[in-house]
Amino acid sequence: MKIHAEALLFDNDGTLVSSLESVNRCWTRWAQEYGITAEDFARIELHGRPAVEIAADLLPAGIVPQALARIEQLEVDDVPGGVQALPGTLALLDSLPAERWAVVTSATRRLAEARLDEVGIRPKTMIAADDITRGKPDPEPYLLAARELGVDPARCVVFEDAPAGLQAGRAAGMTTVALATTHQAHELDADLVVKDLSALSVLVTRTGMEISVRD
Repeated sequence: MKIHAEALLFDNDGTLVSSLESVNRCWTRWAQEYGITAEDFARIELHGRPAVEIAADLLPAGIVPQALARIEQLEVDDVPGGVQALPGTLALLDSLPAERWAVVTSATRRLAEARLDEVGIRPKTMIAADDITRGKPDPEPYLLAARELGVDPARCVVFEDAPAGLQAGRAAGMTTVALATTHQAHELDADLVVKDLSALSVLVTRTGMEISVRD
């Protein structure tokens, strides 16, 4: 299978980097501090959504700003040693023209930059939670990234590990590639499902990029 594209849009956590253990540590501590139970967490969708939406689902509106600042600080403090590049990430990004890819993350810009910097990734274009009014699964983040890159959404490919992100990519009219890094393959609805970015190669041509699954 070959996918042709003019721009590649990557989720960060679970797609480019592994931060799951850090996330679990920080959100567990945060929940304890705010008296949130496992049952509370079980009733809402967590993965791939902005922290502001998660906090708003769990806490009274009056303390959400303080709670958001707290979870961001916990996660930023946990970055050193708590984040690793996933297999294939660095090699694939190194093969791409800087103006033809972007990171589209539900994390805040401060947290996303800290995690990416920890593994040596410095995107020219990034859309973070600070830049949007509606997070994934809404298509706004991916449509904004396409606009920033000056590419028709139909010519973009989204790389995601979370159902919410894949839903956002589909709603934006983009081709979707799912990475089975945090969910089982059968839980992921996408045009293509692979284990991680090491399963893919990208050929850069004069007119765009050609994505293939490695033999």
